Amino acid sequence: MHPSPPLRDVGCFALVARHLSFSRAAAELGMSQPAVSQAIARLERALGLRLFERTSREVQLSDAGKVLLPHAEDLLDRATAFAAEAARLAAPSGRAIRLTYCPLVGTLAARVARRLARRSPGVDLELRTGGWSAATADLARGTTCAAFMAMPFPPGLASTARFRMPVTHVAVPAGSPLATAAAVGLDQVARDGLLLPRGAPPGSMWAELASRLPASGPVRVPADDLDDLPAALDLVAAGRGILPAPSLLVQTVRRPDIRFVPLRGRAEGLRLTYALVWRQESASAEVMALVQTVQEILRAPWPAR
Repeated sequence: MHPSPPLRDVGCFALVARHLSFSRAAAELGMSQPAVSQAIARLERALGLRLFERTSREVQLSDAGKVLLPHAEDLLDRATAFAAEAARLAAPSGRAIRLTYCPLVGTLAARVARRLARRSPGVDLELRTGGWSAATADLARGTTCAAFMAMPFPPGLASTARFRMPVTHVAVPAGSPLATAAAVGLDQVARDGLLLPRGAPPGSMWAELASRLPASGPVRVPADDLDDLPAALDLVAAGRGILPAPSLLVQTVRRPDIRFVPLRGRAEGLRLTYALVWRQESASAEVMALVQTVQEILRAPWPAR
């Protein structure tokens, strides 16, 4: 039997695949780009497979890489779960911890709190709402132990339990001419003003969406970062613009002043990717119990999976 490849190399593969960039993966891992390239080459030699197709301009997963990526992510999640359970068994101290979460996944945060209270009664979980910028600041200051946040994740932090929400609709005012359309394309919604966050970070769904918009046409830019999508529907109802809407928002929000219209064409494949993110230096027994609880919930059927 051939020995299994090191988890570190598998982790490098998963991160390069997530970013489709060796440099961005290296920055997130806190490694040099040559070290990441060496890890991928080592893994490819061990497997006897080519995982990426590389050119001078881009990196893409090979056919074998596409097949192996879900297995790599599952392997990494299970390794994290193993470490979390070991840490919980070794030193349960009953300290309070804080979880910051974006409002869109509030239902998931509540489920996590209930389940964690049952499986680890000594852990006191405090919930705090906050978007990407607030969660990043909380993690940097150490005022929160972990956060549910969307890609791209801040560099130097651990992440697991990824879940994806396809962006399937746009939210329009109930009185808009688009409200009765069977489906709309990006060119139509761009003409009427599309709500986008200011300074969308590279690698985010918002940056990908902006790259697909027509070269001409008005695009409205709100002052906030659009992490609170349910609250951003107030901007739509007020006629400030049209909001891209992930499937979970469409499934959970009912407002008489808003209509959700399906997207078509160039919007296909857009999705928000979330994960539980935490500071590795704060990986206490309580935080590891939280990590394992989230993984257990996301292995079961869930609308955003």
